[in-house]
Amino acid sequence: MRTKPPACCFTGHRNIPVEQYEAVQKRLEVEIVGLIHQGISCFYTGGALGFDTMAALAILKLKPEFPQILFILALPCEEQTMGWTPEDVKIYNQIREKADKVVYTSKCYYTGCLHKRSRYLVNQSVVCVCYLTENKGGTVYAVYYAKRRGLRVINLAL
Repeated sequence: MRTKPPACCFTGHRNIPVEQYEAVQKRLEVEIVGLIHQGISCFYTGGALGFDTMAALAILKLKPEFPQILFILALPCEEQTMGWTPEDVKIYNQIREKADKVVYTSKCYYTGCLHKRSRYLVNQSVVCVCYLTENKGGTVYAVYYAKRRGLRVINLAL
């Protein structure tokens, strides 16, 4: 039986207050480096706007220094960027092109496909790094699911 490499997933809100953005970004990079030193070698993000994008960009920034890590983009559906701004789509496409692997958890959008993607992220992982400030939405769903699955949860918003 083949075992999975120790993995970390990310989940967080789309909106990070401008005045907190830089501090959260720095803390995120420090956390990722710490996890790499603890043996985490695979990092999963969900491709959403906000914290997911921040996490993906942090991983890609650190990859030259830590070439052994894998970056996997787990996307909820092929039309995830529908309704996004051209600039956000451009960043998304750049991230997708640099990922070591891209996984779609559903072909098309449907109610519940984002939760399916979140469960996939958590099910691959032993630790979940999040940016959780509200007790509602997809982020809280993913964090509660991670806790129920026994993952170590690190909230960068605290």
